[in-house]
Amino acid sequence: MTQSHHGVSIGNSPNLGDEDDTQILGRRIWRILPYVRPYRRRAGVGIATNMLARVFDLVPFIFIGFAVDYYSGLASEGRLGEFRTFLDEHLLGHISDNQSFSYGVLIFLGFAGLAIFQGLSEYCWQTLGYKVQHDLRMDATRNLIRMEASYYDLRQTGVLMSVLSSDVNQLEDVISDSSTSIIRIFTTFITAFAILMMMSWKLTAVLFGPLVVIFPMVYLFSTRVQRKYRKQRESTGGINAVLENVISGIAVVQAYNAQEWETTRVSNESEGYRDQAIGASRDRNRFIPGLYSVAGICYGLLVSVGGWLMKDGDISTGAFVTFLLIMTRLSMPLFIFGMLVNQLQRGEAAARRVFSMVDLEPSIVDKEGATALDGPIESIEFSHVQFTYPGTDTPVLNDISFKVGHGGFLGVMGHTGAGKSTILKLILRYYEPDSGEVLVNGRNIQDITLDSVRNQMGFVSQDPFLFYGSIRDNVVYSREASEDEIEMALHLAGADEFVVDMEQGIDTLVGDRGVMLSGGQRARISLARAMLMKPSLLILDEASSALDAETERRIQSNLLGTGESRTTIAVAHRLSTIRNADEILSMVDGAVVERGTHDTLVANNGVYSSQWAIQTGALEEE
Repeated sequence: MTQSHHGVSIGNSPNLGDEDDTQILGRRIWRILPYVRPYRRRAGVGIATNMLARVFDLVPFIFIGFAVDYYSGLASEGRLGEFRTFLDEHLLGHISDNQSFSYGVLIFLGFAGLAIFQGLSEYCWQTLGYKVQHDLRMDATRNLIRMEASYYDLRQTGVLMSVLSSDVNQLEDVISDSSTSIIRIFTTFITAFAILMMMSWKLTAVLFGPLVVIFPMVYLFSTRVQRKYRKQRESTGGINAVLENVISGIAVVQAYNAQEWETTRVSNESEGYRDQAIGASRDRNRFIPGLYSVAGICYGLLVSVGGWLMKDGDISTGAFVTFLLIMTRLSMPLFIFGMLVNQLQRGEAAARRVFSMVDLEPSIVDKEGATALDGPIESIEFSHVQFTYPGTDTPVLNDISFKVGHGGFLGVMGHTGAGKSTILKLILRYYEPDSGEVLVNGRNIQDITLDSVRNQMGFVSQDPFLFYGSIRDNVVYSREASEDEIEMALHLAGADEFVVDMEQGIDTLVGDRGVMLSGGQRARISLARAMLMKPSLLILDEASSALDAETERRIQSNLLGTGESRTTIAVAHRLSTIRNADEILSMVDGAVVERGTHDTLVANNGVYSSQWAIQTGALEEE
């Protein structure tokens, strides 16, 4: 069975060639909208209050124009003149007998309305951004955790972390900042256009005419910079990946005096980011001055033509002042527009990577019609299993067949690369066999739900992984257990011997990946975690490699003395670990070359006997 991953891959070289780089906004960024839909009421309030804020931002300039005409003894013309007459007759007298004071109050109320609605708008959009950010990150995380172990074989942790952190945060900025900017630009231009048209259509044409130049500028900018932003986001993941490797392996780095070499690696990744960022900045800073130039043309034409119209009596002094003040508000959206396009391009680059992760689908899933395992695991059987790792041509397992009955103990030995650990990975369903069957209680494991099978297994790897936290956290891990159950698990794993001597006891912090403990201590904590599950199948992958012989003997005595009928499959280089197995498989290059009990294999004078002689010193004595 060939393994495949659906969706777009996330790794060092994501496959993103299906996007159209000529789009101002790509296809991926629009996929944020379904995440906004559950919060549409909040988004609606945000839109409404933002639009009201923009209106209140412009209205005071009308009152300032009215005040100028009032002080000049001039009448306001057109529809705004009618509006001024209405204010004079029905409102200003109620505010104050002093009309100039009344205009001051109206201007203050306009700015007060701006403050209130702007605050409400920003709160709605910011909180909406945080909620969508959380939902996006959780969807991506759920899909990532569901992926089979093989997915991570050729992918760097730092790249994946970059997507879940910086890329998701970039999309939150698109919602909380870019969305409000779009509404601000749209509302400001529409409101300003309506107000200015009521004053003078001639000046309005002069003001808005040059603005059409912006659209081809935006198109040219977006098509040039989009690819650079995408490469910049990919470079960020590369930097994180290298740094994560360096920090995790700092002991090896220092042991090999590789500080300069690692510094060079980080420098190479950082230079790639720097060059892409500089290229994007160069394009961006060609675009922004163009906006300033357009704004300068608008101001120049407005002042020149406006003065001529005012002399001819086509527009009052107050209306011209209003034009100039509103122009100051229009220039800001122009510059915001430049930053908006810049931010949306960054968001598109981030969206490609985030939604590539959201789209991930595992290839190892419950088959349609799969049913839960009914009761404990009573037997494990391999029937003519063949397996080759994805992306390679050399078979790792060749026609493997064996069966372990209820309460049985199977040992597997062989040289490095013989395929021992691969057998365990197929039992855990990290991979699927190319041919043949893995049977659990006589049923094909693919016909049984994943969760129900794994709930019956306890797994201890040759490189035991401990999470940051206390010993208790790592033993209980994702489960609930009583103190008695925890103590029993620690005892069976032989961990109670050193835990009791620690100052904080079971609440002692183990550090990142358990660095505060020795290799043998980590192995015993990992075994205690497995034993707490009370598994009907215990899988040990070189679990005793970090233990001394006496500790290993005591743990084996503990496990065998529980009286529980537990099936065990153990892979081991140290043959004393599997000496008491009911059957031992001796493997060479993916094939079983010998099988039998310890005594039988020693008497055969084959691969097993040779390894036993080496490990016990008999070969040296001869």
